[in-house]
Order: sequence, then C-alpha cells, then structure tokens
Amino acid sequence: MFETLDDVRKDAQTRLVGAMEDRRSPMHTPVVATADADARVMVLRHFAPWSLRFHTDTRAPKVAVIARNPQIGVLFYDKAAKVQIRVRGQARVESEGAVAQAAWEASDNFARRCYLGDGPGTLAAGPASGLPEAFEGVEPSDAELAPARANFAVLLVEIHQLDWFHLAHDGHRRAVFDLATGAAQWVTP
Repeated sequence: MFETLDDVRKDAQTRLVGAMEDRRSPMHTPVVATADADARVMVLRHFAPWSLRFHTDTRAPKVAVIARNPQIGVLFYDKAAKVQIRVRGQARVESEGAVAQAAWEASDNFARRCYLGDGPGTLAAGPASGLPEAFEGVEPSDAELAPARANFAVLLVEIHQLDWFHLAHDGHRRAVFDLATGAAQWVTP
C-alpha cells in the first residue's frame, strides 16, 4: 500500500522509467490527447523527470494542433497493477536540432521507413500502409531513407501535473502533484 506522497511520486517515476525501457510494459503505449480532444496511442520513447518524448511525423494533423495550442494530456494504465497515471503539460514538436537528430539516429531503418510514405491521414483507395511499394516489408538502406528525415520529428511534453490513481479492494487511492510548484496532495478517488 502507498502511505506517503513521496511513495506515490517514486512509484509514478519508476513506472514511467519502466514504460520507457520495456516495450512489454503496459504503460509503454499511452494514450496522448491534444487540445482538440483527439486522442491516439503513441510509443513512449523517453522519460526523464518530468518530461516525455514521442516520435511523430511532421505532416500529422496533431503537429498543427500543438502549434496552435500546446496543451496536452497523456494517459498511462497498468491493468494488472491497477494503476492509472494521467499527466497534463505543454507540448512542442521539434524536427530540427540535437534532440530530433539523436532520436532519428537511434531509430533503426525499419522504424525510419514509416516516414517515407504518405503523410498520416492521406486518403487511400483501399487498405494501405502508405509506404512506397518497394518498402513494404523491406528494410530500406540509409541512402533510401534520406528523404524520410524531413518528415520525422519528436513530440516533447513538459509535464506540469501528474494524477496518480490506484484501484484497490480495500479502498482506492489518488494523489495529485503540481510539478511546477512542487505541491502534492491526496484527493478522493
């Protein structure tokens, strides 16, 4: 059982580190919601207290939404542990610079090939990945991937508020943290 706010803060941090490091973690693919109330599942690529990093396509509609209104929410859930973590913060998209370049270089060519195809949301005549036919199931070379780099970006989230919730048979527990001020409090579930 979690008895102190410090225990809860440590638990949230440990779970988010685990979500970043373990692709089998249930929190590895949280739901990310932009200010237009559009939500999607994304892969958590990096967590450092208290910021998140995801990868995105510069042509994705969420990029324009974030440029207009950077407020964002992210929902993590671990069904087995019965722990939900909701965060709110400010997002920004970077396609240039050291962080974006390092993320691009750390990705393998299979992951990079996603940025070769049509932009997210492009209409298709039937079921389609959007990839050029030559790269369906094929790993492109570094040279073939050169044009894809222009479509790659990182979505960075600075967390301002963290809401931790634990479902428990003997009584649910919930705590809220204002990470900007350092304030923390227990709240009723």
